[in-house]
Amino acid sequence: MQEFADMVALITGAGRGIGREIGLAFCSLGTVIAANDINHINLDETVSQIQQAGGTAKAYVFDVAKRMPIEAMLAQVLDHFGRVDILVNHASVAPDESILEMDEWEFHRTLDVNLGGPFFCMQQVGRVMRRQGGGAMVNVLSTSGQLHAHKGQAAYQASKAGLLGLTRAAARELSEYNIRVNAVCSVTTEIDLFHSQGLEFGALHQWLESIPNVRLGEHPDLVSRVLFLCSESACSLTGRLITVEYG
Repeated sequence: MQEFADMVALITGAGRGIGREIGLAFCSLGTVIAANDINHINLDETVSQIQQAGGTAKAYVFDVAKRMPIEAMLAQVLDHFGRVDILVNHASVAPDESILEMDEWEFHRTLDVNLGGPFFCMQQVGRVMRRQGGGAMVNVLSTSGQLHAHKGQAAYQASKAGLLGLTRAAARELSEYNIRVNAVCSVTTEIDLFHSQGLEFGALHQWLESIPNVRLGEHPDLVSRVLFLCSESACSLTGRLITVEYG
């Protein structure tokens, strides 16, 4: 598959877990990876794995909780690669603290990273994509909590619920610039919302069959949906939450 070849994908929170897997999956399709995280500890390993697989990647160590670091990061990405075609907002923090015990700093830090980060990334990258004539953005929501609350996760789940609303609002605003904005989430009981856009469940699987060499890691369902939402096969989808059913 050539549609992702030589595109540039900026992935926040790419130092580990699903963020790393998304980077490796895009790498296997020829995408250049601008990998972001808050420190080098894990991020260098992500970049190393991508380079060992024959891909191109560069590390960008910035805290995405504030607008100015995001501006600085994007300026470097543009200096190095000249464009951004895909944005994946994966970075997040999840303090385990009850409502009665959480302090003000922890609460605001959670909102700054999980909600403010995606907002300013979409704002800054959106301006670049507008000049380029379009692009795709995907926000990674909570892997739980869309239907059920969890003790000690009030701030985290509130931030992710806000991110869903932000996704839908951004999709509406940016659609006129050919910028698609969607979200992915893993839950235990929800099903995919492809039908709301006239797509059948088989659409995703047919698309995956056309890219048999893609690396999907330990979370193939979630990662494959990120890839799908950034592809031309999903060109009619924007403002949607695509969920992964486990069990």
